[in-house]
Amino acid sequence: MEKVLKVIGAIVVVWIAFSIIGAVFGFLVHTVLWIALIAGGVYAVAAVAGRNRRSISNRR
Repeated sequence: MEKVLKVIGAIVVVWIAFSIIGAVFGFLVHTVLWIALIAGGVYAVAAVAGRNRRSISNRR
């Protein structure tokens, strides 16, 4: 019976470890996604603003 409890305990520890690793990995993926979306939006706005300034200054 002692051996069965050790095996079950090891399985539970592995399960918890994978759960924690999955939560951390998921958090990192979501963080990178949000950073990429925000950076892309800032880049797009800067590109549009820069293009408008360039076209206005070249009209003279």
